[in-house]
Amino acid sequence: MAFAVHVNMERCTGCNNCVVACPVNALELFTVNPSSTDKIYKVINGNATVLDVKYELCAGCGVCVDVCPYDVIQLSGQVPQAAIV
Repeated sequence: MAFAVHVNMERCTGCNNCVVACPVNALELFTVNPSSTDKIYKVINGNATVLDVKYELCAGCGVCVDVCPYDVIQLSGQVPQAAIV
């Protein structure tokens, strides 16, 4: 079953708590190198730019929501199958 994970990246500090806590490895936090568009697995200037969610892996457990100290993650019901890539 897939769930929609909504992240307010403007408030995300890149603490990585959600990525570490996810029991199914559905989250990946990275910044993007503007010159090459390569993923950089560290936070730049205290901010993350991308939190990838692998919706096909998300179990909807809500652990990511619970461990986020800044309340930037929301979990909602099942996403339509067409939205799963």
